[in-house]
Amino acid sequence: MEPRFNLLANEVGARIAKRTYGVSLVIEQSSLPGTTQELVSLRAGQINGCGFCVDIHTKEAAAAGETADRLHLVAAWRHATVFTDAERAALALAEEGTRLAEARDGVSDETWDRVREHYDDDQIAALVGLVAMINASNRFGVILHNQGGSYQPGMLTSMTS
Repeated sequence: MEPRFNLLANEVGARIAKRTYGVSLVIEQSSLPGTTQELVSLRAGQINGCGFCVDIHTKEAAAAGETADRLHLVAAWRHATVFTDAERAALALAEEGTRLAEARDGVSDETWDRVREHYDDDQIAALVGLVAMINASNRFGVILHNQGGSYQPGMLTSMTS
């Protein structure tokens, strides 16, 4: 499957990508732990079937020191002992926020309460923003048929600068 369209090669597309990346930088620079950011991004990418995003976030997490065990278990995080309670809350929010159409009320009160228990207001703002932005990025990747497999850590920064 070949990519359908190079967003960065188009003037409007490049402007959209740069603004999207700008929001992502705000989240990246927040106090929300980087590990949590990568795990959440990876899980949303898995759910949405975005090979490009799964490739990016697996490799960025590994480059930042994340273990292979944890990366392999993200898809089955509920049945793994390697995640903290805070990470579990963030992963639950990522799943429920990604699967909005499958739940009548979107994110459950139980999940929201667990997120409130583990994160401060700035971290929650970053986490909610992250779930929204990674889902938008997944949609770019899937709609445009962007393929995973060739990403190298740090590449995204140079593509959007």
